[in-house]
Amino acid sequence: MSRKPCGGAVVDSVDFARWAVVLCKPDAVERSLVDDILRRISDAGFTITDRRDLTARPWQAHVAYRDLLAGTGAAPQVRAHHLDAAFADRPVVVALAHGRLEIHARLRQLLGHTDPTRAAPGTIRRDLSDDSLAAARAEDRLVRNLVHSSDDPDAARRDFGTWLGARNAPAPDFERCSVILCKPDAVERGLVDAVLKRITVADFTVTDRRTITAQAWQAHVHYWDLLVDADHFPDRDIPACLDTVFADRPVAVALAHGEPGIHDRLRQLLGHFDPLHAAPGTIRRDLGEDSLEAAVAEQRLVRNLVHTSDDPASARRDFGTWFGARHSELLAPPAPLQVIPADT
Repeated sequence: MSRKPCGGAVVDSVDFARWAVVLCKPDAVERSLVDDILRRISDAGFTITDRRDLTARPWQAHVAYRDLLAGTGAAPQVRAHHLDAAFADRPVVVALAHGRLEIHARLRQLLGHTDPTRAAPGTIRRDLSDDSLAAARAEDRLVRNLVHSSDDPDAARRDFGTWLGARNAPAPDFERCSVILCKPDAVERGLVDAVLKRITVADFTVTDRRTITAQAWQAHVHYWDLLVDADHFPDRDIPACLDTVFADRPVAVALAHGEPGIHDRLRQLLGHFDPLHAAPGTIRRDLGEDSLEAAVAEQRLVRNLVHTSDDPASARRDFGTWFGARHSELLAPPAPLQVIPADT
């Protein structure tokens, strides 16, 4: 068997002794518990990054639970049709957890026993799950226990390749895909969910949400036109303003999918860059609390919550800036999700 690490150079650069993959299973997604689960992990002292909303494919479940299929682990052997029923073509959320050494044991202690009824009070599975191993066996299915995290560094490497390292992607179509950047003011005011919900309600499909810490170079590349035309803003130091707004501050990025013309429709939904001049019903007008006049008076950039790509060429550049050009598998058009009730 090949010893080549899954995921290529990206995997080689990760210290899996300090990183774990968190998999929020379909029951967590369908019961709207993902935010609660990730918040509990974050509150326990772990750093959560690279959250992605995916539709699980059968092979991913088979690889992730290969020990159960082969009967080589401590748990009883399961059959492939059980895994397929639990995961195939159903929504999952994956994220990375970062912490000090022994992160894997500490995370799994926080999750609790795989049978929620045997998990200790205060653990995620005990507090949030509504299933039991006894009920699952009686119904000939897998137990619904909400969440998985990597067992050890080797498992984390495999989990990373399984859920985050796919390479076989169709050619990106930036005519139908735009990058959404929720800026630090949106994150710090707790408005990211509201912004993305409004975009979804407007008939766009939002995927691959991530919360990251912006680096200065990302802001410089993203707003290259402001830097090039900085002489047109004699009232403000544009490079310093960009660094103040973005460098080492939290942002949320996601992808929006739709039909050709998506970029114009999204920017119409966002509204004018000056919230005071945006039309009623637009995101910046309804949720913004700043104005260009106030920003100029204070020699800073206007706080207008959110950006989307201007056009296909900008979307390509935005994707490389915030997601990394190697992750083109994220650009596949999302398949419609078939939401299966948790009690069936």
